[in-house]
Amino acid sequence: QVQLGESGGGLVQAGGSLRLSCAASGGTLSRYTMGWFRQAPGKDREFVARIHWSDGSTYYADSVKGRFTISRDSAKSMVYLQMNSLKPEDTAVYYCAARSRQTPLVPTLERAYPYWGQGTQVTVSS
Repeated sequence: QVQLGESGGGLVQAGGSLRLSCAASGGTLSRYTMGWFRQAPGKDREFVARIHWSDGSTYYADSVKGRFTISRDSAKSMVYLQMNSLKPEDTAVYYCAARSRQTPLVPTLERAYPYWGQGTQVTVSS
């Protein structure tokens, strides 16, 4: 069982930056894939980025590629999402999620992740 907790959300102007953090505990993290998802008001939750804990390989949604960076710190059991050049359309609740890397479902699917944090609000003003 993996427990997750996000922090770092807030209000920022368009063009600004924020770094979200996700504290992970429980389980053998090296066997997991960590993901960031977001949900804007009235919209479905969508994939943002993922990282394999074991080798650090990453993958991004096209909407954030080149602006967001996902990373992990194994010593601290933390996952980060550095968000630069933020746009008003990035406004959403951001969630950290975890899944076994062996899960057969593709890691961009919400239902592929059984473990979720409580979410942190990011608001980008124009």
